[in-house]
Amino acid sequence: MQLTAQLLAELLDRHGAALKLYAQQWCRSPDDVVQQALIEFAGCREVPTNPAAWLFATVRRRAISRARSDKRRRYREEAAASEWFKRARDKDEAAQRAADTLAELPLADREVIIARFWGGLTFEEIATLTGMSTSSAQRRFEQIMSRLRERNELPCPKISQ
Repeated sequence: MQLTAQLLAELLDRHGAALKLYAQQWCRSPDDVVQQALIEFAGCREVPTNPAAWLFATVRRRAISRARSDKRRRYREEAAASEWFKRARDKDEAAQRAADTLAELPLADREVIIARFWGGLTFEEIATLTGMSTSSAQRRFEQIMSRLRERNELPCPKISQ
């Protein structure tokens, strides 16, 4: 038997719906599996002795493989989503604690902390911004941080000084 477009069309007409139904037992994308099996069939050097049996076996193998792949993908995606939501929730809680702590500080202290941590300004730049000396800006920052450490309420991660 010779592999021709006509043979492929006949096999698809005769077995296409059954192959799709067969693939649905194992996976959620039976059309893709059947298409891959037909492409593989078309790539055969010689026509198998029993083309229908060959197609069913190939569809079965590919459908089971697709189901395993989908399961692994779902597991990875769920694990990644779970981790992302956990980090986002933790980040939101930390941000809320930081906002609450900052709200309790006097405006002058809050200005220094925000400029240093979130603005990334140097003590010299903070001094220019607030109209105090560089040493006063650094001293105020260290005093505020010391008070926050005593209360165990640091509003943000440590930065290098």
